[in-house]
Amino acid sequence: MSDESEKSSTFEMLCGLTLAVLAAVLAINDLGAGKYGDDEIIAHNQKANAFDWYQAKGIKQSLVEGQRDILRILLESRVIPAESEARMGTLMATLDKEIGRYRKERKEILLGSTAVGQENWVLEEDGKLGQVKGAREWEAEARALGAVGDTFDIATFFLQICLVMGAISLILKGERMRNTFYGLMVVLGGVGTAYCIMAYSQAGAFA
Repeated sequence: MSDESEKSSTFEMLCGLTLAVLAAVLAINDLGAGKYGDDEIIAHNQKANAFDWYQAKGIKQSLVEGQRDILRILLESRVIPAESEARMGTLMATLDKEIGRYRKERKEILLGSTAVGQENWVLEEDGKLGQVKGAREWEAEARALGAVGDTFDIATFFLQICLVMGAISLILKGERMRNTFYGLMVVLGGVGTAYCIMAYSQAGAFA
């Protein structure tokens, strides 16, 4: 075997090994992108559900406030007989209490149980108080996962381009051009790997 053939064979082995490693990194990157992409979709759905729940509680609160205000007007205008005023006053107090409960519920739905504090827990999930994850919390999580997804996308771009550079280097005959494309593969692969690690770090995988 001539020196040129031996060098070519060595290069092909080295390039093939590098390609295999970078392809494995790309696979790991795609795995993370898929997982955290799914988590982002779930977070967006949960955020939408939480805001819908928040608005539904707001509608109920408005209805009760309307009932209380009508009763107050009737009492102030002396339309209700004197003997019924005490009963209407009790009913108004009950409605005020219900309005207060709705306000607490809406706050817990919006901000989450952790944010409002144990003394303000009013909603149960799975039979337990203090388990509500707020709409704002889901919103923040969706935003963070979106940023993670963007970083994974950048990593995918660099890793895919580097594999193309590596494939080109394998078919080139000229040593200088071959080494140039191999170098590009290594550099771009390194950048892609760095972004992949950064994405996993952003997602808290190393915490």
